[in-house]
Amino acid sequence: MKTRYTALALAVAVMTGQSALAGEAEAKKWIDSEFQPSTLSKDQQMAEMKWFIEAAKKLQAKGVKEISVVSETITTHEYESKTLAKAFEEITGIKVKHDLIQEGDVVEKLQTSMQSGKSIYDGWISDSDLIGTHYRYGKMMNLTDYMAGTGKEWTNPGLDLKDFIGTKFTTAPDGKLYQLPDQQFANLYWFRADLFDRKDIKDKFKA
Repeated sequence: MKTRYTALALAVAVMTGQSALAGEAEAKKWIDSEFQPSTLSKDQQMAEMKWFIEAAKKLQAKGVKEISVVSETITTHEYESKTLAKAFEEITGIKVKHDLIQEGDVVEKLQTSMQSGKSIYDGWISDSDLIGTHYRYGKMMNLTDYMAGTGKEWTNPGLDLKDFIGTKFTTAPDGKLYQLPDQQFANLYWFRADLFDRKDIKDKFKA
């Protein structure tokens, strides 16, 4: 069985086991309190949340009540573990167990899982540097085929790959996407300080 790896594959395993409290009221609470500001309107955000809620209902019969994911301990993933996992559970009814461990431990556990063919996690968050390893081992499901095939029903229709920065680093030599970028290292090192210091520019930006 191939190791389930990406955030998208994780979503497939996740959307199961709807709780009585999960639903649109919880989604609205999170949209109003946490998911702002956004490039989407609140109505667009709610439409996306409804998709997750309905997908969770359809998968409820499969019996999955909890999914587990692992990542290295950095601020971005701490937010995912403490805040977004809670939001996901309240909106869908699926509990997310998000382990935070050292980067070296993530790589070691991932390597062990690929060699054994048994994964202790439903989803892995690891560096895009491993794209060559993922491709060579043949243990990872590629998202390109998955989203167009068996995973089409479970792929968020609002997902736009153009929104992700760095997909060229998570695309293998076969031209297929194996990872969805979750957080990126700095892509820009030089900037014009006056764009941030001048009041007239800041006023124009705010307007």
